[in-house]
Amino acid sequence: MKKASNLWKEKTALLELKGVCYSYPDGTEALNNIDLTIYRGEKVAVIGPNGAGKTTLLKILDGLVLPTKGVAKIFGMPLNKKILNSKKMYNVRKRLGFVFQDPDVELFSATVWDDIAFGPLHLNLSHKEIDKRVEETLKLLNIENLKDKHPYNLSGGEKRKAAIAAVLSVDPEVLLLDEPTADLDPRSKAEVIDIINELNKTGKTIVTATQDMDIVPELADRVYVLNKELMAEGTPKEIFSDIEMLKRNNLEVPEVMKLFEVLKCFGYDYTRLPLSINEAIKVLTETIETEGGHIHLHIHEHTHEEIKKLKGKYNHHS
Repeated sequence: MKKASNLWKEKTALLELKGVCYSYPDGTEALNNIDLTIYRGEKVAVIGPNGAGKTTLLKILDGLVLPTKGVAKIFGMPLNKKILNSKKMYNVRKRLGFVFQDPDVELFSATVWDDIAFGPLHLNLSHKEIDKRVEETLKLLNIENLKDKHPYNLSGGEKRKAAIAAVLSVDPEVLLLDEPTADLDPRSKAEVIDIINELNKTGKTIVTATQDMDIVPELADRVYVLNKELMAEGTPKEIFSDIEMLKRNNLEVPEVMKLFEVLKCFGYDYTRLPLSINEAIKVLTETIETEGGHIHLHIHEHTHEEIKKLKGKYNHHS
């Protein structure tokens, strides 16, 4: 497996997996020999195709299931059957927040307010403190207008934000997000990405499992590529530079990268290849400022050949 840089080696490890394997009751293997560490304050993405084991990995990190083999540690505490049913685990769970891929799993009350209050109610807090937490969470996610609505009547984006709010009201240190932008329209996706990044700025550790490559550069400082085994680890730039590894695991690079490589075929000479929309805006703005307000594109004798090579690089049909 390709190793990451030592960017986080001096950080505090919050979640650790050592030699972790997991098989379903019918014997089907989901994870094999996983070594993974999540450090305080970082943003990590776990990417992989369908069936790669991403959700199972998050469940192990959350203490919902035990590994079939290997060691899983949460805040330094090794998990076992005895620990899972102890008061220690109850206290640990308050520090973790799992946002499931399907928001309907977490939204089951009569109103959004009730769903957000559900977690704090089980922390034995005062009614005043519960009301405060719910109000603060509604405001943080800008969904005050949803508080009296039944979750059934919410849009996909509203449900996603309400589900995140239901977890945030417990004020966890670590957020585990399973496909947080799945089935969202572009505007809702951008809003959820902004919310997640703002939460990280407040000190929360974020782990995002996704197969949406376009969101990875915006939601991760570090990336694990999972396909039952860990296939690679690195920064988004390192991961998306390894085209062959991505192909072997049925993954692609962000669409922005492809666009700029097409532009290069037409003579646009950028100094760095952007991975996200925000990076693309910076690169284009810099070009415009240094080129008198213009971006020059042209077709030369090698353009068609370069386009053909680019299509082959990403395994597209001509």
